[in-house]
Amino acid sequence: MRIQKVAIIGKGAVGLLYGSMIERALGPGAVEFVMDDERFARHAADAVTVNGEKCAIATVPASRARVADAVILTIKTTGLAAALDTMAAVVGPQTRIASLCNGIRSEKAIAERYGWERTVLSVAQGMDAVFIGDAMTYAHTGEIRFGAAEGTAPGVVEDLADLYARAGISHTVEVDIVRRMWTKLMLNVGVNQTCMVYGGTYGTVLEPGGEQMRCFAAAMREVRAVAEAEGVLLTEADLSQMVALMAGLDPDGMPSMAQDRVNGKRTEVEEFAGTIRELGRAHGILTPTNDWLYERVRQIEAGF
Repeated sequence: MRIQKVAIIGKGAVGLLYGSMIERALGPGAVEFVMDDERFARHAADAVTVNGEKCAIATVPASRARVADAVILTIKTTGLAAALDTMAAVVGPQTRIASLCNGIRSEKAIAERYGWERTVLSVAQGMDAVFIGDAMTYAHTGEIRFGAAEGTAPGVVEDLADLYARAGISHTVEVDIVRRMWTKLMLNVGVNQTCMVYGGTYGTVLEPGGEQMRCFAAAMREVRAVAEAEGVLLTEADLSQMVALMAGLDPDGMPSMAQDRVNGKRTEVEEFAGTIRELGRAHGILTPTNDWLYERVRQIEAGF
């Protein structure tokens, strides 16, 4: 089934980035941001810009939304429960679902509500989109890595790959998407939380010998230990690959949790340190760096 109509749940940096690319390729009206009615009432008049140009993609309340060929979730995981309710308006019998949410848990929640047969496993990586106030800017569009879950129906991965290809979105279909998701989680646990706590950027976290680099690497190595206990082997080469990925981004840019600090918004610390601490306790693995990061993030959030 060729995807012609896309609904995006989550009007943040990632949603604006890929939504704009899809709309340019498929034409006006091919993409809509869908919000619950209460959120729509608060944000319908927001004048959002993408690299200095007004975002022309329509935003509609769930009560007026129609079934889409594909739904892409680009929300923060703090809003996942509400997003699952909002999605009900746009999910039909043939709707494909991709989650570009951070972490490793959103797809399971989606599939429990809407079925694994329509759902793929995905990560988005390598973009440097920054969304401060009403302005989103980016230089690198990154890429989407995705693949079939155990219960994904035949053709769903191919339909999404066709959409991304037509939109000019760099993408790779992964044979072992679960390992790729853990690799991305390792990066997020390191860079997002370190930059948030230290008020850092992609550049400062990579300064050789610096305190931020030590924290960044230590947090990622704790993810490696937990992943291995979960049956997923991550290597030092994977860690180095993620560091190299960071080196290609704008050194003055910052990940989403650092942007949350600037914007005074609740972070995804539960999805990052929270996940690693929980699994660490279950497997008897010490996670002191993530314990410290978790507490520091909560302290900073308490001051918002």
